[in-house]
Amino acid sequence: MPEHARSHNRALVLQALYRAEGLSRADLAREVGLTRVTISDLVGDLISENLVIELGVRTGSRPGKPATMLDINRDGFVVVGIDLSHNSLFTGAVTNLDGVVLHREELDVDGVAGDQAVEATVQLLERLVAGTTAPILGVGIGSPGIVDATGTVLSAPNLGWKDMPLQQILSMRTQLPVQVANDANVAALAERTFGGGGADMMLVRADLGVGAGLIVGGQQVYGSGFAAGEIGHVMVGTNGGDTCGCGKTGCLETWLATPRIEARLAGATTDAERVAILREAGERLGIATAPIVGALNLGEVVLSGPSELIDGPLLEAAADTLRDRTMAEFVGDLSVRMTTLGRDIIVLGAVVMVLTGQLGVY
Repeated sequence: MPEHARSHNRALVLQALYRAEGLSRADLAREVGLTRVTISDLVGDLISENLVIELGVRTGSRPGKPATMLDINRDGFVVVGIDLSHNSLFTGAVTNLDGVVLHREELDVDGVAGDQAVEATVQLLERLVAGTTAPILGVGIGSPGIVDATGTVLSAPNLGWKDMPLQQILSMRTQLPVQVANDANVAALAERTFGGGGADMMLVRADLGVGAGLIVGGQQVYGSGFAAGEIGHVMVGTNGGDTCGCGKTGCLETWLATPRIEARLAGATTDAERVAILREAGERLGIATAPIVGALNLGEVVLSGPSELIDGPLLEAAADTLRDRTMAEFVGDLSVRMTTLGRDIIVLGAVVMVLTGQLGVY
């Protein structure tokens, strides 16, 4: 069998097992449309690699020899996921292949940037690796900024990175398979796989910066310069606003980045002022995202970030503004909601990224 065909068939088998949690060889043959001989050959290889395990015979009253059930070895390997998006903290976790968190680490990086931020990432990764008790399938990292297909961070102003070959550096330093991608794109993968996100969805992530991940027709959209979803520096409104770190005035990030919101809330003296600040941030988000929702006819906008800031007046105002600025007949059933995955969303997206990259599973 040609190598590319074998690799494709192998991914089909692993995907079917990952979704089903228990299939026989005959079930697999029917599911993926391959012969029993081919399935038996592939399964034999996967068992020898410890990627697939036999669960025992199927219980039931079917006539003939009972079938042996198979599954992916969900606890036989671990994935390391790292989230570099938070304001003053790098966080990471070790999970099994189902995304169940087994071990956590975090590192204070307040004021850290440039090469120091790279060293902090290496330190966190080494601590996570030290906490593993099974072979590591791979490492996934969600980084702020624009990240190309090679895992080079082309631009991440908040971390002081420009053309930083983060994936290459970490792979060489740890001798592990490492994948680096934009944090919002990684979060969108998590929402699609673990959070029930739809096939036409935008996930907006607000933390130290603001970005979005786009899923259209079930596929992630990256754009010609790997910057699809970079809405943080879109100017919203024509009435000025604060100066952004990029040098422009009134970027979405100046309204929605959590340090900016927290600074405004610190100056509020009444609940009414607090609600007005959160609603204004939500309105600016709605202004920025309405053209995207309308142009791509998205069915879902999911927000990710600190729930104490986003879930409530901000989310409600974003939803109201989105609906006011789009055609109800096309987006009448638009869902605007918080992610259910909480602060682990990037770590879980890293799991999906590694599963896809290493096994072809998503």
